[in-house]
Amino acid sequence: MSALTVRGLSKRFGPVEVLKDVNLEIESGAFTVLVGPSGCGKSTLLAIIAGLENASAGDIEIGDRSMNGVAAKDRNIAMVFQSYALYPAMTVRQNITFGMECRGVPKGRQREAVDRVARLLQIEALLDRRPAQLSGGQRQRVAMGRALVRDPALFLFDEPLSNLDAQLRVEMRAEIKQLHARIGTTCVYVTHDQVEAMTMATRIAVMYRGVVQQFDDPDTIYNRPANLFVARFMGAPPMNTLQARLSDGDAVIGGVRFPLPVARDRLLPYRDAEVILGIRPECIAEPQRRFGETPPMMLEAEVEMTEPTGAETIVMLRVAGQRAIGRVAADMVLPVGSMQRFSIDTRKLCLFDPESERLIA
Repeated sequence: MSALTVRGLSKRFGPVEVLKDVNLEIESGAFTVLVGPSGCGKSTLLAIIAGLENASAGDIEIGDRSMNGVAAKDRNIAMVFQSYALYPAMTVRQNITFGMECRGVPKGRQREAVDRVARLLQIEALLDRRPAQLSGGQRQRVAMGRALVRDPALFLFDEPLSNLDAQLRVEMRAEIKQLHARIGTTCVYVTHDQVEAMTMATRIAVMYRGVVQQFDDPDTIYNRPANLFVARFMGAPPMNTLQARLSDGDAVIGGVRFPLPVARDRLLPYRDAEVILGIRPECIAEPQRRFGETPPMMLEAEVEMTEPTGAETIVMLRVAGQRAIGRVAADMVLPVGSMQRFSIDTRKLCLFDPESERLIA
């Protein structure tokens, strides 16, 4: 059963169309991430799902119930905001129970709900403190606790980790993922951080200029991006996209032939045509690397720059005049300006149409 259905949704602010014909079907228990650059419409979409904004066109269903015209308070959703939105004069316990007080929930049920979420989030020792006495991570747990006592049909997260430092973001990311595994409630999570999207989601909706570019599981999004935007946005570093020409089933760049992992008859419509070759940085590695049972293709390229990261080295190369990025072993010596050999994993090469920018194969 679908927990959330978005059908033909559009939103205008005056003459500006910020969402264009958005269609999503989110299964019960899924952790769906809306990801994209700032201004792509993801937070607006979340606000419409929550009932904080009205759509210009389209329909939203939560479960089997239409939300058209239903107020936010009647949608059985809970939302965790970027700013935490805690009341500074209230204790943690009062912040968590405030919504239940407003709905007239009996005191006994309030105590039970607070005890349950406090144990779940490990904030029992914080219940009598005020927000000013808490760290950023503790405030985020309290904000999640306030949402969890609702026992909602749908959790909505609006960039909840963006105010935290890098290490704490990683820790909270793991905690939210573990929390979802325990409670199993459907979640919709907004972020501009594609690493968060890849590590947390069961399905990802990549958005750009108000349009859902691709809606799929993380593995498909990463390895079979629907178009050049998804290929270049998802991944750190992003996918290399190089101008090439198709010849006898291979992508050719400056005389170097890249054998493609698809049947040649599928490429017949693009015979001798200009194409864009997509190569993930981890598919360009040290010459000793082997990729499965298939012998790797060997490539000679000029080293432009290296960025040691400790666990590996990011290397910028020149391939027939075009820049590419590889990821090699940390102990590989790569003098700048030298010609070096690299092994290429041809199993994961992608091919894009340069005009439509859509994935060919």
